[in-house]
Amino acid sequence: MLGCRRACAEAAEGGCGRVAGAGRGDPGVIMKKHEFFVDMTCEGCSNAVTRVLNKLGVQFDIDLPNKKVFIESDQSWEVLIECLKRTGKEVQYVGEK
Repeated sequence: MLGCRRACAEAAEGGCGRVAGAGRGDPGVIMKKHEFFVDMTCEGCSNAVTRVLNKLGVQFDIDLPNKKVFIESDQSWEVLIECLKRTGKEVQYVGEK
C-alpha cells in the first residue's frame, strides 16, 4: 500500500503519474467514491484540502457548508485519510458511497 507522502511524491514527479487517478477511464481499474468529514470552517480550509488532493491526482468534490469531502479513487481510504490529515484538520472517514 502506498502512503500519502509516497503517493503524492510520485504523482508530483510523474513517476507513476497521478497515482490515485491512474486508471481513470481504464476499464480494468475500479474507482471507489469515499466520503470524509473534514473540520473545515472557511474557504482557506477547503483550499488546503484542494492543494493536498490535487497533488495526489484524484477526483474530488468539497461540500464546505456540511464539512464533507467526496473522493473518487482507486487508493484505499487509509491512504486518503492520511493525505487529508496533512491539512492539519480533524478528519473522519464516513464511508464508501
